[in-house]
Amino acid sequence: MSSIRFAFINSSAVFYKLVMLIFALQFSNIQAQIQMKIPPYLQKGDTIAILATARKNIDDNLKPAIDLLHSWGLEVVIGKTIGLDNNQLAGTDAQRAEDFQHQLDNPNIKAIWCVKGGYGTIRMIDLLDFTKFKQNPKWIVGFSDATVIHSYLNKLNFASIHGAMPITVGRATPETIESLRKALFGESLKYEIPFDSANRLGNAKGEIVGGNLSILYSLMGSNAQIDCKDKILFIEDIDEYLYHIDRMMMSLKRCGCFDNLNGLIVGGMTKMRDNDIPWGKNANQIIEDVTKGYSFPILYNFPAGHFHDNRALIFGKQVSLELTAATSKLTFE
Repeated sequence: MSSIRFAFINSSAVFYKLVMLIFALQFSNIQAQIQMKIPPYLQKGDTIAILATARKNIDDNLKPAIDLLHSWGLEVVIGKTIGLDNNQLAGTDAQRAEDFQHQLDNPNIKAIWCVKGGYGTIRMIDLLDFTKFKQNPKWIVGFSDATVIHSYLNKLNFASIHGAMPITVGRATPETIESLRKALFGESLKYEIPFDSANRLGNAKGEIVGGNLSILYSLMGSNAQIDCKDKILFIEDIDEYLYHIDRMMMSLKRCGCFDNLNGLIVGGMTKMRDNDIPWGKNANQIIEDVTKGYSFPILYNFPAGHFHDNRALIFGKQVSLELTAATSKLTFE
């Protein structure tokens, strides 16, 4: 009887180990499946398309951007939405989606550069089919309203570039231009900026996500809602009332975005507005107040957003954030 019992216990142990091994292999496969996919970096001779996903661009203002791309050895295609005029928008939703889809599916186009922000990308995102993109991914570049696309692609596990737009090239800082070039061509990307007394010191690692705060707020509850778990979140905004910054930050807090966040990077909070009765805090103070119950490090006044010094960020890549009393470092792995 004891030998039978021993054999049963031994076989049970083997079975248990086998089950655990299968589980570990399945978990490993799941992890491999959700690993962020990085589009091929650009090479000289590649072609980049400039188009509009939101506000119209009917001015002849693209020469600086075209000249810049040519200086990098790239070819340029101008999308059909450039020059279209539909009140504020660059054509109808269908026209903007059609132009984007064409460049998305074209294997000769290696990157799509959104010409400007404003508003309107959210109106066309659900008209797009990313089937061919998944088979042949390419870089999507832009900021502000392009956050819609960045967040959508992040949920599909594809990296994208938050950076300067064509209409901003002429007034962008040299650091802005060089950071965009490095991001597109796959060169080492890291930033070291002076210490800011508002920073919450500490170190963190994780995938960087985010974009324009108002856009992230507008995507809550949708299939493009930002996933903050174990991430480094970047936010910036422009032309917002201070109480609305508080409202959006409180919404992120209430939806659990900060519960498992590894770190926060605050870019430009540009041209903030206040009511006749003041809110009583500036944008950075609002952010500090809403997040005061959390321990993750916070980097304030990072040079990215709606101003001339708009450094490129590769959303979806792993980064390390190091904030000390001497300096602030953001390094892309």
